[in-house]
Amino acid sequence: MSRTVPQWLEPNSLEEALALRAEYGDDATVVAGGTFLGILMNQNFLAPTALLSLRGVRELDFIEANGELGLGAMTTHRAVERAPEVLGGWPALAHAFSVVASPRVRNQATVGGVVADADYASDPPAMLCALGARVVARSLEGEREIPLEDFILDHYTTALREDELVTEIRVPRNADRAVYRKFRSRSGEDRPCVSVAAAEVGGSLRVVVGAVAGRPQYFPEICALGERPDRELAEEIGRRYTESVDPISDSRGSASYRRRVMAVEVRRALEDLFRD
Repeated sequence: MSRTVPQWLEPNSLEEALALRAEYGDDATVVAGGTFLGILMNQNFLAPTALLSLRGVRELDFIEANGELGLGAMTTHRAVERAPEVLGGWPALAHAFSVVASPRVRNQATVGGVVADADYASDPPAMLCALGARVVARSLEGEREIPLEDFILDHYTTALREDELVTEIRVPRNADRAVYRKFRSRSGEDRPCVSVAAAEVGGSLRVVVGAVAGRPQYFPEICALGERPDRELAEEIGRRYTESVDPISDSRGSASYRRRVMAVEVRRALEDLFRD
């Protein structure tokens, strides 16, 4: 059975890209790094009729640190993990990007792609959420900022409108400390079974659990139980997360297995966070 070759759209500027996005809407699938999209197409989960490539839009490839961190949508994972600005001001974020797959994948995968794909088993979204990151969505009508916790809605579903593109991720420099833990259930697997990002932001605790549901799991009311939890309170926070999350079952672990791992990894993340 032959496949229809999708139409290839390759703008050279952001303005041109936004015009094409407005014209085609969701009829054109946006291509950033293409690592996740390639998997979906190869496995026949997706058969787009048109592809809107952002490779030629150089305006979206940047790292800026002026009070807060700005990551252009076409900035690669490898660039984030190695950038002195990120390592100096947001080391936990650099670590989260550094544990994604392999250097070959990280050289291709992009910041915009990893949030726009809303893949539940990606590493960076949980850490970005814990740090209070905001997604910049832009159209010909203007731009809006969306907190990451409100941007990813469910499995592969975001708050992005059909005429918008993700152009930037903005990360405040307000975390006193932060950690990222990634638990793999299979030695040959690079994707997490459970991930935990924890940050102390302005004296308040933010714990986000990833890879267990359609979106990163964050419960402010549970985090408010203690600003610097001891082991007993850390265990209580982990237990409450397991009671609040309805985890999925997949090849990396059943729902019950994920609950057990979640309790341990949340506690360990909090111990790591406040280890002096």
